[in-house]
Amino acid sequence: MARIKGAMMTRKRRNKVLKAAKGYWGAKSKHFKMAKQAVMKSGNYAFIGRKLKKRDFRRLWITRISAEAKVNGMNYSTFMHGLKKAGSDLNRKMLAELAVSDKAGFAALVEKAKAAL
Repeated sequence: MARIKGAMMTRKRRNKVLKAAKGYWGAKSKHFKMAKQAVMKSGNYAFIGRKLKKRDFRRLWITRISAEAKVNGMNYSTFMHGLKKAGSDLNRKMLAELAVSDKAGFAALVEKAKAAL
């Protein structure tokens, strides 16, 4: 039986890593060993970034809602409490969009929240 060598698969695996490292600075895009480390590290950053993105957007939405609620004479926590009591099921993303684009609609929601308290 013929002996099977692994050169083809090794080259394929290395090329895959080097392709992922394309555009990295210096030897990180040329040398396999350094490229492998850089690709692993960037994969970790990407994984963490996907979690941080959710956190960052929630903070942004809360800031926008809070600012518009203050303009209408209410703070964020009492506004959210009033909405919950009023039975509104709008999430923070939609509330923030209303706060930015439809000020009259948001003011109506503030009145609804005030009435529920």
